[in-house]
Amino acid sequence: MESHFEKQIALLEQDLTKMGYAVQEAIEKAVQALVKRDKSLAKEIVDGDRQIDAYDKQIEDNAFRILLLDQPMGSDFLRVSSALKMITDLERIGDYAVDIAEEIISYPDEPYIKELIDLPEMGACVIAMVKKAVKDFVNQDVASARTLAKDDDKVDFLFAKIKKDLLILIREKDENAEQGIVLMMIAKYFERIGDHAVNIGEWVDYTNTGSHQVS
Repeated sequence: MESHFEKQIALLEQDLTKMGYAVQEAIEKAVQALVKRDKSLAKEIVDGDRQIDAYDKQIEDNAFRILLLDQPMGSDFLRVSSALKMITDLERIGDYAVDIAEEIISYPDEPYIKELIDLPEMGACVIAMVKKAVKDFVNQDVASARTLAKDDDKVDFLFAKIKKDLLILIREKDENAEQGIVLMMIAKYFERIGDHAVNIGEWVDYTNTGSHQVS
């Protein structure tokens, strides 16, 4: 029969998966809102952040309860304590989705200074990374988690390309500057989401080795 501790761990990981899905959905909506200039969808992201914060608090409370009452040892302790660290990264990813949404809401409805190709691709990359990171944590798939850093190389490449292209447009016309800066900030938010996804993957290593290098 499944022990009380194992049931608590299973519930904790279920909540982590739900939080991961909520964060992933927020990024997906952010990409859609950006492409379609959909302020209503962007507002959904801001409103939905309350649910992500609620998951954060619930998981934190349950993890501390397990640590205090069950006093797990060895790999069990590492698994619970790494879950506490992981929710910090997920919560920050949710915050970046909100940051993107707020840029979309506040910026005037006017044509983009360039066709959005690389930004949506960058968004798709980080969505896939977050999905993989959460799955790898639940499955404790160290080999897959270690490939997240390589996945992030494409995100970094796209960020550098977007930044270069926008700087050229800003230099060409002064009126491109305001929007160019906004789009550059959004690209930076995507880049930071990728970093946090890598960090989540590194918590899988922490669970199995007891060491972690923060990205």
